[in-house]
Amino acid sequence: MNPILLYVAAALTGVWGIAHLFATKGVVDGFGSLTADNRRIITMEWIVEGVALISIAAFVVAATAVQPDAAVSSAVYAVSIGTLVALAVVSLFTGFKVAFLPFRLCPFIFGASAALIAWGAWF
Repeated sequence: MNPILLYVAAALTGVWGIAHLFATKGVVDGFGSLTADNRRIITMEWIVEGVALISIAAFVVAATAVQPDAAVSSAVYAVSIGTLVALAVVSLFTGFKVAFLPFRLCPFIFGASAALIAWGAWF
């Protein structure tokens, strides 16, 4: 068990989630002219991803701070890893194909966070 790796993974994930929230308006504006519904949908999706990433970070921090070697903490780490890997795969096939660098970073940040959680929790 290496709590420092778990906290680093949580920080990386949480900061990227916060970055999503701050970038939402710029990303939506970058789409140009949209219908009101499409603008709301894109805004919602960016906020949802940001909140999901912040939540994953919070769950990892809470599990690590309370009792990192408990069975429930292992479950939190496993679900967090699975979610981050799923997001990395989706990002690899979607955002990674966009020329804008932050979109291309998502699969690597999600994958690195998942790897750090696994390494910190079980190796």
